[in-house]
Amino acid sequence: MARTFHRGERLTAVSQINVTPMIDMAFALLIIFMITTPLLEQTIPLQLPSENASSAPVPRETPFQTISITQEGVYYWSQEEVTFEELTSRIEILAEHHDPPVIHLRGDFRLQYQKVIEVMDLLKQNELTRISLDTRVK
Repeated sequence: MARTFHRGERLTAVSQINVTPMIDMAFALLIIFMITTPLLEQTIPLQLPSENASSAPVPRETPFQTISITQEGVYYWSQEEVTFEELTSRIEILAEHHDPPVIHLRGDFRLQYQKVIEVMDLLKQNELTRISLDTRVK
């Protein structure tokens, strides 16, 4: 029993919608959002120190917490401005978790190095050893 795939009438209209252009548009929008989303996360204006472009491969997706220090020495916990005492208490709370997140430490390159060392000491005292020092790539 053979099947035939030709139409009976040649001049009839096609009653199916071609969805291929719509799928192409959806994939293009997905790629655009995947590229622009990480750029929207960094809203605190810092001049990060630079490094060479040869970096390690990107590890698997892990949870993280961002600590930023501006040129003036103002501390930020994610997007929220905090004092050093508030930062200390939040780090102590974070250290109590069974699986604490990776700490992304971002400091302005014009910042006194001592401010970064104080936060590093605080993290080390609370046994938070998964630390990433963020830089900008040349």
